[in-house]
Amino acid sequence: MRPVRALGTLLAAAAAALLLALPASGAAPRVLVVEFDNDVNPVTQGYLQDEMHRAERDGFAAVVIEMDTPGGLGSSMREIVKTMLSLKVPVVVYVAPPGSSADSAGAVIGQAADVLAMAPQTNIGSSTPISATGGNLGSDLRKKVINDAAAYMAELAREHGRNAGAAEAMVRDAANFGAREALEKGVIDVMAPTVPALLEKIDGTKTVPKGLVLQTAGAQVERVEMGFWKRALDVLIDPNIIALMLSLGLVGILVELWNPGLILPGTVGVISLLVGLYGLQVLPVSAAGALLMLFAAGLFVAEAFIVSHGALALAGAVTFVIGALMLFDPAGPAYQVSLWTAIAIAGTLALLLGMALTRVVKARRNPVEVGASTMVGGEAVVRRDGWVALGGELWRARSADGAPLVAGEHVTVESVQEDLELVVGSPNPNERA
Repeated sequence: MRPVRALGTLLAAAAAALLLALPASGAAPRVLVVEFDNDVNPVTQGYLQDEMHRAERDGFAAVVIEMDTPGGLGSSMREIVKTMLSLKVPVVVYVAPPGSSADSAGAVIGQAADVLAMAPQTNIGSSTPISATGGNLGSDLRKKVINDAAAYMAELAREHGRNAGAAEAMVRDAANFGAREALEKGVIDVMAPTVPALLEKIDGTKTVPKGLVLQTAGAQVERVEMGFWKRALDVLIDPNIIALMLSLGLVGILVELWNPGLILPGTVGVISLLVGLYGLQVLPVSAAGALLMLFAAGLFVAEAFIVSHGALALAGAVTFVIGALMLFDPAGPAYQVSLWTAIAIAGTLALLLGMALTRVVKARRNPVEVGASTMVGGEAVVRRDGWVALGGELWRARSADGAPLVAGEHVTVESVQEDLELVVGSPNPNERA
């Protein structure tokens, strides 16, 4: 009986385990779709990396990056690529919706994907490196940079079973392919009009080189997009916003220096400076540009204390424009301060400073309206010897020639002594007579 009972217990346990396993095996797979319609920069880099790691951590069957980007920073691009290559969950880059593109850094990220897909009426490519000013690089530097980028792109394509030659042409010749041409040339793996259609097409695909098998048919799709805070940070790293924040910080400090004790200008200035410094911390910055910006700030501050008739303010404005244009050179042409923005900010700073200094000079030239010196030249009436009435008040007084003062006489104040005794002119001879 014991063997029979043991066998029965074993069969019951096996049946229970089978029943428990059925819901799990029958559950639909989950796919995380990450919407990415922005530049490639440190903020969006963090957003993509966080979501890809979440997909791996939470057991998603795949993560789909729905991409529409003009490109961006090479440093951020490479960090995103490293994360994609290290993930143990399939990463699909899907250039969509129709009308979207994956240009420059976006094309490189696409070649790093386990599956690269495009919707109809989209394009990919144009990954030739250019200078920070948007022009061609010098001959020697051009060879070095382009060879590096071309080898990087080709290697990613080759390792993922795609057309390495076409991928390399995106860098060397700035080649750009529409969705159908990209599929024919082997630049991408699949073309699909929608996410559900894409998931059906790639189901069962074995990725290269990871060797992961995609299970995406009938998957539950969870969409995610950049939150408000990330979008706000993305706005704050706009070079034009950074330059504006730095200038507002400078204005706030100058107002505080001119009017000690004011709380609002100084507070706004400090907050603006901190916001500007955040942008400087996130984006690659040129040391020369930063030093020129600091020098410009020093010239503006010096104008407030040194009478140069506007020369220092003008020099500060010119230095500010040059520094602003150089400030984000390492970040590339997508992250440059607009020339007209720099001129507008510098002109506004110089104008505000000029208006403030004009008021200061005017105030200094006005006659003094308070204090003992305002009594000089005034007419006083003698009340008794040694005392005169002036401005409704009695003042100690003596005549300039030592003669006694006669009550009722009108005298003129010639000077005011340190002890506030008035020295008055001799009494009017006609009145004395």
